[in-house]
Amino acid sequence: MCLLCIKPTRREVLGGALVLPLSLGTPRHGLLEPVLRLAPSPPPGRVAVTLDACPGHFDPRIATVLVAHKIPATIFITSIWMKWNPQGLAYFLAHPEIFALENHGAKHLPPVLGTTPVYGLPVAGSLDAIRTEVLDGAASIQSATGKRPTWYRGAAGLYSPQAIPLIESLGFKIAGYSLNSDQGASLPAATVAKRIEAARDGDVIEGHINQPKRASGAGIATGVMALQAKGMAFATLGAA
Repeated sequence: MCLLCIKPTRREVLGGALVLPLSLGTPRHGLLEPVLRLAPSPPPGRVAVTLDACPGHFDPRIATVLVAHKIPATIFITSIWMKWNPQGLAYFLAHPEIFALENHGAKHLPPVLGTTPVYGLPVAGSLDAIRTEVLDGAASIQSATGKRPTWYRGAAGLYSPQAIPLIESLGFKIAGYSLNSDQGASLPAATVAKRIEAARDGDVIEGHINQPKRASGAGIATGVMALQAKGMAFATLGAA
């Protein structure tokens, strides 16, 4: 979730499972925020780092740490971000052993019906528009990587209930998460690092890699290094 000017006050949602069933969470104002967790692993555990490349820029503070420490991450990338950040995209593509690129949509439109904005974002509005948002985003990634993405995370991480079966019928798994690390890249670095360092076995960590001028990115880098120092293992969603 995020856009350049978004000012979210996100709630944190814990629970659910990955490989085990996806949990759709508690509906809020008719919308669902899916929750995803990895299957249990032996101590000290395993987590998935997932980072959203919403419209914005490239945050090398995070990307270079992931590469230097060989920490795999799943990047949910928008078509807009790829157009604005060819050098950032080239960096991701140069390190396929670290970065798995998945679908965050074409225009960063939440897969929500109606006309009410979500966290200041205009929504897709209809099932046809949701289909276009998902498929056009996937086509952009396939054009850049030669591979069709298999996971989709909607902008804002919120979905109309009718959107989820549609997206799944298009061949995509819904990428929820269990640990919101930065609340739309709005939190101080120390808070973000503390949240990530407290991750438990199976957590799917969500954060942002499109805000290099915000403090939260430094917190993501610090937090994942702290987890690695504890011996935590890391996996992309595809590998998990």
